[in-house]
Amino acid sequence: MKQIYTVTGMTCNGCKASVENKLNAIDNVLNATADLEKAEALIEVLNHIPIGELQKALSDKYSISEKKVLNISTVEGQQASTMIEKKSELKQLYPLFLIFGYITIAAVLINYRPWSGVDFMLDFMGLFYIVFSFFKLLDLKGFPESFKMYDPLAKVMPIYSWVYPFIELGLGILFLMRIQIPIALIITLVILGITTVGVTKTLLNKKTIQCACLGTALKLPMTKATFIENSIMIVMAIIMLAKTYA
Repeated sequence: MKQIYTVTGMTCNGCKASVENKLNAIDNVLNATADLEKAEALIEVLNHIPIGELQKALSDKYSISEKKVLNISTVEGQQASTMIEKKSELKQLYPLFLIFGYITIAAVLINYRPWSGVDFMLDFMGLFYIVFSFFKLLDLKGFPESFKMYDPLAKVMPIYSWVYPFIELGLGILFLMRIQIPIALIITLVILGITTVGVTKTLLNKKTIQCACLGTALKLPMTKATFIENSIMIVMAIIMLAKTYA
């Protein structure tokens, strides 16, 4: 059963992520997603949860009240659920595909004459980190809350989620300036390897959460595209390390 609640007090993406974290931690909650613009939360539950229990899980900053109930076992419920999800998964991921395409084209053009596969990968990785860190830094306050929802290290070490955008920025500079490439490659394998473990667990659990790969400025769902994106960077890092020490 899915229930829609009105949630007041959310003023930023950090608030949104905090509400989702606290609601998802409640027993019998299968999945909870908040909508900052509508001041709503869509909660999928195994059994009905009293409104008092939901309010108790949230801080005093937020107020939650029941709006309506959807029984998704019926055709009507499925149609209503579809209306709530206005954008298809593909459309939601459009910004990610667009940015990925621009980064790829830029790396190709930089190394077109003469062509260099090695330099292409270094420039691709450098541009990837620079661009992705930019979006994370747009909402540095909200990013940590979203990131620690799936990154294993950020869950146990909150400071890591605050430092992560700057790590990406630093790696981008190292790759583009061709400074300490082996070290940058090893760091890439470590941080993206850890994140990929968290992404994989999220996908296997079929849990719907917001992907923080482009920060919280763009609302992207956690999908296989996130796994593929990390895997491409990991494969490139492995190839470059093999070439370095061959």
